[in-house]
Amino acid sequence: MGAQITIGLSAMVAAARGADTLILTTQTGDGAAGLPSGAFDPAFDRTFERSLRNFVTAQTGYQLGYVEQLYTFGDKGRDAPLADPGESLEPIASPDGRRIISIGYLALSPGGDDLADPPAALRAQWTPWTRFFPWEDWREGRPDLIDAIIAPALERWALLGDAATQAHRRSRNAILFALDGARWDEQRVLERYELLYEAGLAPESARDISLVGESPPKPPLLSAPLPGQMMVSDHRRILATGLGRLRGKLKYRPVIFELMPPKFTLSQLQRTAEAITGLSLHKQNFRRALERTEMVEGLGVLDAETGGRPAELFRFRRELLATRP
Repeated sequence: MGAQITIGLSAMVAAARGADTLILTTQTGDGAAGLPSGAFDPAFDRTFERSLRNFVTAQTGYQLGYVEQLYTFGDKGRDAPLADPGESLEPIASPDGRRIISIGYLALSPGGDDLADPPAALRAQWTPWTRFFPWEDWREGRPDLIDAIIAPALERWALLGDAATQAHRRSRNAILFALDGARWDEQRVLERYELLYEAGLAPESARDISLVGESPPKPPLLSAPLPGQMMVSDHRRILATGLGRLRGKLKYRPVIFELMPPKFTLSQLQRTAEAITGLSLHKQNFRRALERTEMVEGLGVLDAETGGRPAELFRFRRELLATRP
């Protein structure tokens, strides 16, 4: 008889509030962070998406709006410690040899300054994505930790290989972390996390290696833990996939409006775009690009709660989605 398979569903639920893009996270009994997750029950659930919506609501109190499937993860060892597919959210092992197939989803929730926190009775909260990927936030310039911590550790990792391996690793390091004059590509969130995982710099790497009974293949490359909070199971990998997907879709789909309240200022819209991409955007260029899309419409009403000069409120012209490719 072959190994049993469990299908786990996990959701990256994003919302905007103020100058942050927030991720809906859950907590295990020992305080470890995870994404809302659950197991697909083929005897009860008619579709993956309906199952996902049901347990996200049960675990966080939120009903999902926009949802799309991200990716299917099935690497051996990446499922431990597994976030319990039930509602207890406690980390468990897989002693019976089950293979865990994890399907990640991206969900967007309308936000704004009045975005409510999850009910206090649930172990859930809105958490800035920068807590998990601090090297991805370039809004105030190149993060110091790239050159002070990440680049030296990756160079030490490169030196562990032969000449060909060293050249290949240095090329990847430079391309992904904008070293040696390379340009930063904000969409390659998952590739950067996977590189840190492969190099043994992400704490999940050492955890997963030890749980499958293997020994670390290399000496420690960091004198202190890499900044960035780890997550249960493969949830930080799923989160990296979702953040990269969302950054990419901003360039060709109006998904940003799924994060906005019905009425918003252009400054609020720009802050949301910056919070997703991790980049500082030129105000006039942003507004000219927005005008060309004709996707927003002024309401002729001023927002007096901006803290400065009143700004006009706009709305998303959702009706255009039915007439444009």
